Amino acid sequence: MSKRISKETIEALSRNFFKEASSYGFKYEHYLSFVNSLLEYAIEFKNGTSGDSSLSEKPKFEAIKYDALPIESRNVKIRRFVKFSDYDLLAEWLKDDYGQYFLLSLATTKSINIDELLDSKHNEIGIITTHEGTPIGLMAFLYCDYVQHKAELRKLIGVPEMRGKGLGKEATQLWIKYGHTGLHLKKIYLNTIDTNLRNIKLNEELGFKVEGILRNESLIDGEYHDVLRMGLWRE
Repeated sequence: MSKRISKETIEALSRNFFKEASSYGFKYEHYLSFVNSLLEYAIEFKNGTSGDSSLSEKPKFEAIKYDALPIESRNVKIRRFVKFSDYDLLAEWLKDDYGQYFLLSLATTKSINIDELLDSKHNEIGIITTHEGTPIGLMAFLYCDYVQHKAELRKLIGVPEMRGKGLGKEATQLWIKYGHTGLHLKKIYLNTIDTNLRNIKLNEELGFKVEGILRNESLIDGEYHDVLRMGLWRE
């Protein structure tokens, strides 16, 4: 049975490609050529001649337990944030663009500071570590609503050399399990200005679905960005 892809996802991908292609210099005739090429690849894929079996592959792993911190999976652990010992480390991680983005609310385009992040009773914070105990990043559920059983998910790999290794995705899978079984969340959502194909596909592999696009919603560094809202619902 083939995977159902929503029209919202297709719209998000199409809008992102159009914006990137326009900035690259695409004209009307280039879009027509692209559509024709895309149809040719689609026909090959339908006929089973594309040879790309990776489209259906999804990495799988299981953790031992998820209902209380610390929790662990194949390559990472997540423990509770300890303000006394972890504060300076977090402050260092939040200095670069990745860190500033972690603190930015895309709903209001306002940033919160570290103390507001850590002291709010509506935020749940965890430290991502290696199995040897070396801290490499942060997971968070923000704006936890325990009446509606929902929260916003955010992640940050704070150590630059540990980015791009799949550890953020693995930690996110682990954190979602904890949100479901430990915090009893029904709805986990995220907002992102990164609407490229890779990011959307990654979030969909984690179980998220596109809920909508807020067009030109956030003004960041003098440039307006679309905000993509994705959500994960657990029965």
